[in-house]
Amino acid sequence: MLITGESGTGKELAARAIHALSPRRNAPFVALNCAAMPDSLMESELFGHEKGAFTGAVDRRAGCFELAQNGTVLLDEIGDMPVALQAKLLRVLEDSRVRRLGGKNEIQLDVRILAATNSPLDAAIREGKFREDLFYRLNVFPIPLPPLRDRKGRSSVPHSGAVERLEPEAWNESNRRRARGTGAIRAYNWPGNVRELRNVVERAVILAGEGTILPAHLASSFGGSGATPHPLRCQAPPP
Repeated sequence: MLITGESGTGKELAARAIHALSPRRNAPFVALNCAAMPDSLMESELFGHEKGAFTGAVDRRAGCFELAQNGTVLLDEIGDMPVALQAKLLRVLEDSRVRRLGGKNEIQLDVRILAATNSPLDAAIREGKFREDLFYRLNVFPIPLPPLRDRKGRSSVPHSGAVERLEPEAWNESNRRRARGTGAIRAYNWPGNVRELRNVVERAVILAGEGTILPAHLASSFGGSGATPHPLRCQAPPP
């Protein structure tokens, strides 16, 4: 499966939901972010290594595929995986076997492999940065996640036990409120998607304390003043 969507749309959450709702739910879920891993370490993280396989390999270590045996592996930001390593991954997908670095024996795998990306892989294929055969192998069942701006009607608002509800005017667009610069959840385009929504609501919960989240509790998150809300900027936590 290949899960696609902008940053913050909840690709890992979708992968965890797939795992949790499957017969593999009692086995491990192992996620590897290919964009956050140095190329020199990624192969060892994926396939594991034997003692002495390379400088610093003082012990045998299982890789992600072994650790997720009978469960699920999520390869996040798959588009950032080095091309040379993509060929080895394709072999694992085709044969369902893995060999640790420095090892001689192949290990039979029973693992579901999910991949996720926030950038179109067709452009990477044209540029020679992603293998076309690997793309087709992963894209057997594509799962596109729409950005939050396209699914506002289904957005949920997490809250603490003390905060019970969101005032309707904080949810629906109001010309009077917008003129005052408070903005509204459904009027905002949410460039940061679900991740940004969660941060905004958590801050509003802190400001509200208890009861109801009001438009005023959301105002500063949208830029404070002006008719058009601005994307969030880093803010210090309240004292």
